Amino acid sequence: MNFKNCKIIVFLILIIGCSKPNDNEENKSTSVFVENYKNKTLQVYTTAKDTELRLTKTNKQKFTDKVQPLETEVSVFVNPKKTFQKYLGIGGAITDASSEVFSKLNEQQQSEFLEAYFGKDGIRYNIIRTSIHSSDFGLGSHTYINEGDADLKTFSIEKDREKRIPFIKRAIQLINDDLVFYASPWSPPAFMKSNKNMLQGGKLLPEFRQSWANYYAKFIKAYEKEGIPVWGLTIQNEPMAVQRWESCIYTAAEERDFLKNYLGPTLEKAGLGDKKIVVWDHNRDLISERANTIFEDPEASKYAWGIGFHWYETWTGGLPKYDNLKNIKESFPSKNLLFTEGCQESFATERLQFWPNAERYGNSMINDFNSGVVGWTDWNILLDERGGPNHVQNFCFAPIHANTKTGNLIYTPTYYYIGHFSKFIEPGALRVSTTTSRSNIESTSFRNENGKMVTVVMNKTDIKITYKLIVGSSESIIEIAPRAIQSIIY
Repeated sequence: MNFKNCKIIVFLILIIGCSKPNDNEENKSTSVFVENYKNKTLQVYTTAKDTELRLTKTNKQKFTDKVQPLETEVSVFVNPKKTFQKYLGIGGAITDASSEVFSKLNEQQQSEFLEAYFGKDGIRYNIIRTSIHSSDFGLGSHTYINEGDADLKTFSIEKDREKRIPFIKRAIQLINDDLVFYASPWSPPAFMKSNKNMLQGGKLLPEFRQSWANYYAKFIKAYEKEGIPVWGLTIQNEPMAVQRWESCIYTAAEERDFLKNYLGPTLEKAGLGDKKIVVWDHNRDLISERANTIFEDPEASKYAWGIGFHWYETWTGGLPKYDNLKNIKESFPSKNLLFTEGCQESFATERLQFWPNAERYGNSMINDFNSGVVGWTDWNILLDERGGPNHVQNFCFAPIHANTKTGNLIYTPTYYYIGHFSKFIEPGALRVSTTTSRSNIESTSFRNENGKMVTVVMNKTDIKITYKLIVGSSESIIEIAPRAIQSIIY
């Protein structure tokens, strides 16, 4: 190699090494001006067990100069100079079951319900998930076509127009511009599957891959024709679970190949290439293998906005696998993490006010956001007094239940715990570096686009805790009641 060629190679290496990083990386830290919070006011909102406090303003105080914290003190450390992922929002699923229950409420009760979730004085949900045709939460199984219609000539969402779509439309009127609406299929039609059944697992037959991809495009266009803008979709709900309800199995390789060879190209060809495609949509346990398989394939990865997950891996008796989320964010920083479903299983009437149900939400939301998650979607937004309806008797809890005999709305502690995040953190906010000095409290923080900071602190212990909230060079000493959660606005 001559000297001239060597100089050219060195020059190219220098250019590549100094090139601008990927602007799409949403997880990178950014430095901002450090504001001194001394003498600034903070407002605390609290929800606490064995009290009447429910998202209640409990105290208003000021920051002072920071004093070096001691090992004997409990502290929450917030570093405003370090920000991470952009917040997409929080919400829940409008299922056929939720729509059925909602339809049984009178107009006053419906308005109260909608305001509670989506109104300015409510907890301000902005994400809505729904199913592509049926899931277990409904009165029965159905699709949008006649059985055997691979050409989709009979495709119609008429059934959804009865109760589900009117419910969704009333919700999005309150959400307005911040709406994030996405859909997930539980199973292809029976004739497209290896077991010829929408229930009990089975796989999508190879000869129907294109027809099934076309089905997603038809769904999106049909819903948008109804005036419901579709943000995106997940490929398959729980693709590794053979359920007694609607389900379908994809290995990681099968989901990858369906995405890159069928779904991705089909949406692009249909003019729907802007829709966000979320892979996996199952638990945190196997999520890394799915991410590695799909995101390391350039042709599949280019269609994937991110990866979705649920929290049910604890069925084995283990703890939530938050580390797997951190690993994915480190390994694939340009991809997004989205919590797509969680609920407290095994409904029991006597546990409607069971506090650990809410604490499960608080723990998951804090740790998921601290792991790089951009959005968080609860499961059914509303269920009846039995935790349904569910056509296979898989009854569960929702943040709000309605007694269909009396019409009364039942607000569970979970509703308020979710509200400590969704009411105060606004779409577009950036997560802010937050840690604690003790394991008996948990915390996360966000900075809204208007500069307002929101720090959420949760105490799962049975004792009151006094802690220092240290933000940059300022601090404030705060008390949190036993079994409580706080939102601190400053």
